[in-house]
Amino acid sequence: MAKKFLDDSFLLSSEPAARLYHEYAEGMPIFDYHSHISVKEIREDKKFSSITEAWLGGDHYKWRLMRAMGVDESLVSNASAPDWERFEKWAEVVPYTVGNPVYQWTHLELRRFFGIDELLSPATARGIYDRCNEFLRSDAGSVRSLIRNSGVKAICSTDDPTDGLCDHAALAKEDWGTKVYPAWRPDKALAAGDAAAWNGWTDRLAKAADMEINGYEAFLEALKKRHDFFHAMGCRLSDYGIEKPYALKWSGAEVKNSFAKLRGGASLAGEELDKFRSALLFALLSMDAEADWTQQLHFGAARNPNAKKFAELGPDTGYDTIGDFSVGPELLKLLDSLESAGMLTRTIIYTLNPKDNEMIASVLGSFMDGATPGKIQFGTAWWFNDNKNGMTRQMEALSNIGLLSQFVGMLTDSRSFLSYPRHEYFRRLLCSFMGDQIENGEMPEDYALIGGIVKNICYGNAVRFFKLGA
Repeated sequence: MAKKFLDDSFLLSSEPAARLYHEYAEGMPIFDYHSHISVKEIREDKKFSSITEAWLGGDHYKWRLMRAMGVDESLVSNASAPDWERFEKWAEVVPYTVGNPVYQWTHLELRRFFGIDELLSPATARGIYDRCNEFLRSDAGSVRSLIRNSGVKAICSTDDPTDGLCDHAALAKEDWGTKVYPAWRPDKALAAGDAAAWNGWTDRLAKAADMEINGYEAFLEALKKRHDFFHAMGCRLSDYGIEKPYALKWSGAEVKNSFAKLRGGASLAGEELDKFRSALLFALLSMDAEADWTQQLHFGAARNPNAKKFAELGPDTGYDTIGDFSVGPELLKLLDSLESAGMLTRTIIYTLNPKDNEMIASVLGSFMDGATPGKIQFGTAWWFNDNKNGMTRQMEALSNIGLLSQFVGMLTDSRSFLSYPRHEYFRRLLCSFMGDQIENGEMPEDYALIGGIVKNICYGNAVRFFKLGA
């Protein structure tokens, strides 16, 4: 007999898996250490105008699927379109997303936040729309309530070095049950392939640092001033979203000359661009080490491949894809150069291309220091790998080559306040992965041991690793 959709045993393929989940993982808090949610909306304790705003306001997963079903852009990313019309169109698409994890996430969110067990379809759309909107208008539907009721103890946002962090400062004065920390994301400093955009950002950096930037050394000084400011505001994590590691050899003269060219309005390209990025990335990662931060390196996204749609809609609109970059040789050079300089801090490495899973899992062991448990981490399955197969493959690679027990676990990497059931999805897969091995005699039926490891992966390892209160 077929199992019921999303029942208590969802994704739990054995009795040990169910026991691990229900007795050890299910009730654990959430440490959401990488997120793109709006800190301003948390500070304001925003209430959404409708489920359309909450679901379709910036969810690239949904936008891609709507386009794939032939939905016109006017009802996909257009926030000015009528809420009901956009939701109605999404409800038409949802039944045809079956097989994609978004179908499961959609219905998990309906159940966990709104208590709705019905499947979303054109026939149920109006009733579900009205019930969700009624909930979102209530106090239980405010942003902070959604976070608290999901068991989230800590959130790390994603912040540009020029950000004044005013919303963080305001939140730090309140005690509402969840800690919200800034995370340093200096990608625009590295984006020297577009001189006009880079110079505009560098001018903003100069203003934020309250100094002139008239050379490369002044540029680094301004970044260091902002890095120090972020540290004073409670930041202990950095994050770098780059195509690949940059670790070419450079000279001081080359970097200074490239900086002057940029300031003069000339974009960098080819080897010159990669040398500039190599020098700057090394300097930034060294700042992280000096401050005893944890750094995150996200590799492998091919950004804005559709030039026409990029011109029409801009970046971060759901057109990015998995890139096929050579990562291994430069990653080894980068980590080795940092280690040799005494500047390799706690590091999480994420790959968007699963072909690199085993390579990254093996790299970890080459740079452990024998003092910090799990110092170099293989980050959780990310973005296009954020699904049953992707998460399982990541755990298999880490478990086979390294120590799954030291893994810092799941994050949302999301712009949606309704995405926390993805932690449930991950935890069920984690328990299935380990529980099946108990079932098959590949792990001992020692629930104190295995259950304790599960709890640490869900929460405890992150608390220890990031050195932040939660």
